[in-house]
Amino acid sequence: MCGIAGIFEKNKDNRRLMSVMLDEMQHRGPDDKSVHVHGDFTLGHRRLSIIDLDTGNQPVFNETRDVAVVFNGEIYNFKELRQELQEKGHRFYTRSDTEVIAHLYEEHDIDFPKRLNGIFAIALLDQRRDRLVLVRDRFGVKPLHYHAADGMLLFASEQKAIIRHPRFRRRINYKALHLHLNLRYTPGNETLIDGIKRLPPAHVATFEGGLLGVYRYWQLAPRVDRSMTAADAMTGINARLKEAVRRQLVSDVPLGVYLSGGLDSSAIVQKMHELGTRANTFTLGFNEPTDELNEARIVARHFDTCHRDTTLPAAPLACLPHAIWHAEEPKINLLQGFNLSAFVRPLTKVVLGGVGGDELFAGYDIHRIIYPSRAYLQRRVPALLRRLLDWKSRFVYRLQTAIGGMSLDEYRRGVQMLCAIGDAERFYLILRNAWDHDAPFYNDIYSPAFLASSKLEGAKVHREFDDLFRQANRGDALEQVLFVELHTKMVNDYLLVEDRVSMAHSVEQRVPFLDIDLVEFAFSIPVELKIRHGNTKDLFRRALAPYLPREVIKKKKQGFAANPYLLFKKELGETARRILTRERVERQGIFNHEYIRRIIEHAPSPRLRWHYNFLWLLVGLAVWEEQFLGGKREEHIEAYY
Repeated sequence: MCGIAGIFEKNKDNRRLMSVMLDEMQHRGPDDKSVHVHGDFTLGHRRLSIIDLDTGNQPVFNETRDVAVVFNGEIYNFKELRQELQEKGHRFYTRSDTEVIAHLYEEHDIDFPKRLNGIFAIALLDQRRDRLVLVRDRFGVKPLHYHAADGMLLFASEQKAIIRHPRFRRRINYKALHLHLNLRYTPGNETLIDGIKRLPPAHVATFEGGLLGVYRYWQLAPRVDRSMTAADAMTGINARLKEAVRRQLVSDVPLGVYLSGGLDSSAIVQKMHELGTRANTFTLGFNEPTDELNEARIVARHFDTCHRDTTLPAAPLACLPHAIWHAEEPKINLLQGFNLSAFVRPLTKVVLGGVGGDELFAGYDIHRIIYPSRAYLQRRVPALLRRLLDWKSRFVYRLQTAIGGMSLDEYRRGVQMLCAIGDAERFYLILRNAWDHDAPFYNDIYSPAFLASSKLEGAKVHREFDDLFRQANRGDALEQVLFVELHTKMVNDYLLVEDRVSMAHSVEQRVPFLDIDLVEFAFSIPVELKIRHGNTKDLFRRALAPYLPREVIKKKKQGFAANPYLLFKKELGETARRILTRERVERQGIFNHEYIRRIIEHAPSPRLRWHYNFLWLLVGLAVWEEQFLGGKREEHIEAYY
């Protein structure tokens, strides 16, 4: 796993700048650093050696050295592709998976990504045509960012490399910020830094003759098999998960597993055991009642793993700035993975994790809520009734505001969900805590001066989801939501976090549940098999029941996250009081300090989870702004007081 970067800038020697950009991503590849120049193109690479430790340094070329590749990721089917290409006459000079990319391009031009099974961000320079090709894997496991303006193109695995270019102007993207405040992640292809975009998953970009084109090379097209039986589905799940794990065991260094004690990570350990591989397993606790350390130990003993565990430090927010610097967003779910990866790094470079299992097999509480609501979410609602429901939703907000009780928020959201009859998208977004359909709520969140500006023009959460819900419109509301979440929250929340916090410590994380064959099979399973009797992931539980300890099969999902209410009482409340002062907030010019003050001074309550997460985001944003827009990089929260 590595870091890549590139510059196209006419008549400019960018070797020194590229070295600086690569140094910003040293954590992604501490084992090697290289710069390659061709004409106005400069490519850079940082290497974390996983496969072909001796000859796999990059760029890697074809036989005639006119196709150069720098690459971040792993190609799991590279051995099969290598044999196929050798039979066609291609000659290889390394044992790395990177080299197959150069030869596949010679055979298939920009269609070559269709042949790859893996996780990857690729930059390929066709030096004969002065053509740059950028590619991102199907599900967005590996990151790739770019900035294109004024005849210049910059790209990198991480934004912190791009902003080092002296011509890049650092400004906040207010539209992206608004979306982030609603969802606690930034959906779509925008980032919080204005002018930096993400290459979407399953897309290829070409830059040739000064023109940038972005194209989709693959699309998940679920075909639900209503004739499938539960027995067929369970057999298929076990077979495909085992094959996915087998593919992802390819490595020239030891592998580990992030073992939470839940179904997904335990299933990965079981399949490794079945394949004859003894796993190294790692678990982190939160010093909270919901810790899963005991369940993880049960799984470790059952499959005879080499197991180690740890817990969050007593004051976890102290390392929040360091985590934000790596995540490049002020996210609320960073500290657990950040600390676990630091714990793992002295012992291994590669870990397997369970991201994706809940999206494939309906594992979240919101899926349990949506499933019995499907009938009324799919009804066609007359326009008059729709207007009445919209009025009632606004009335409930005004009523709560008049009463003044923050702890009533969860009840208001419940009423608003009921008012979303016939609108699966709105129901889902309310469940995910989006609030921008509540026009009066803007006055709580934002300052009057900010609202009077035009900085939020066009910023509406639903616009990031409309097309996906239309693509997924196959009748069943839960099947729509599973499709949408695979393309949104999983990519730009869970996968983003997993990549950043693991690579912060030079650890590669692989995701067997996002193997293409397993994903396509999972989306062919009728949703009524996935949830049964109100039990999330019922089918997956039954499929793994013969293989996992009973405690794991019966265990309720906890989620790998700290409790915001408990964190508020421990240190978030005091940290927010110190950082989110009236002076700082008014100088920033975005938020309403009075609302922030009311949250901080409200008696602590478990019903204020949303409010505490909001405080967490604002604390993180204050740190992020000084790091990415102001050039301040202190690694401890005290530096921001």
